[in-house]
Amino acid sequence: MTFDLAFVTQNPLVERLIDRFGRRTLGIVAAIVAELLIILLLLTLGRGEPPPKPPLEAVTAFDVSAPKPEQPQAEAEAAKPEPSQAASSSDRPQPVAPAPPQRKPALTLPDVPLAQPSAPAPEPQPSSPPPQRPKPQVKMGAMQGPMLGATASSISNDTPLVGTAPDGQPMYAARWYREPTHDELAGYLSTASGPGWGMIACKTAPQFRVENCVALGESPQGSNIDRAILAAAWQFKVRPPRIGGRSLVGSWVRIRIDYTQRGA
Repeated sequence: MTFDLAFVTQNPLVERLIDRFGRRTLGIVAAIVAELLIILLLLTLGRGEPPPKPPLEAVTAFDVSAPKPEQPQAEAEAAKPEPSQAASSSDRPQPVAPAPPQRKPALTLPDVPLAQPSAPAPEPQPSSPPPQRPKPQVKMGAMQGPMLGATASSISNDTPLVGTAPDGQPMYAARWYREPTHDELAGYLSTASGPGWGMIACKTAPQFRVENCVALGESPQGSNIDRAILAAAWQFKVRPPRIGGRSLVGSWVRIRIDYTQRGA
């Protein structure tokens, strides 16, 4: 691109500018204007070209349906519809025939034998109660012969003498003021082995009590009847011996207890 400087300088407007600003200044301004025009031209050319289109992405489709079984050649040709029929049939949808309902197989129950009624269980026979241990039977005052003495016919009679006490004093036959009950002796005699008898000697004390009792003998030996009587002697109530109408409190008396077995 060229400019004719002679033509430009002959322009009256240019001449006035040269006279006012000088030729050198005008040349600088002309160069700047030329550069601006070149830049504007380049921008105009860049806008005119259309932007490049992005490359199209290729789409690949895959058929994942199960492969259909191959049909014979004759069936394939017979199944091909006529062009007119194919066109008409493709235009309207074909009705779908409902699938026939499937019949459920009949449920067959296995033959189960009926349970026979079991015979009633025999009623338990009442068990016999366990045999009870024979209860001890205590006999007081059932003494015979000179060992125990005879029962006095009256209060004024003297108490029979039956022997010598462990300390050498006279020992008399005992007479009960109150005989001990069965319950008072049963607990002590339960540790002894009967039947049998035991004999003890006790010293009489005020209020018909006895004290300082000692064992004299038992039968059978080792039955522990005498020990059981000694343990129960604190409950005994015995009259003191009488001699000449006097009560001899503090004298010795002999007591025998017979231990026998009796049924329940």
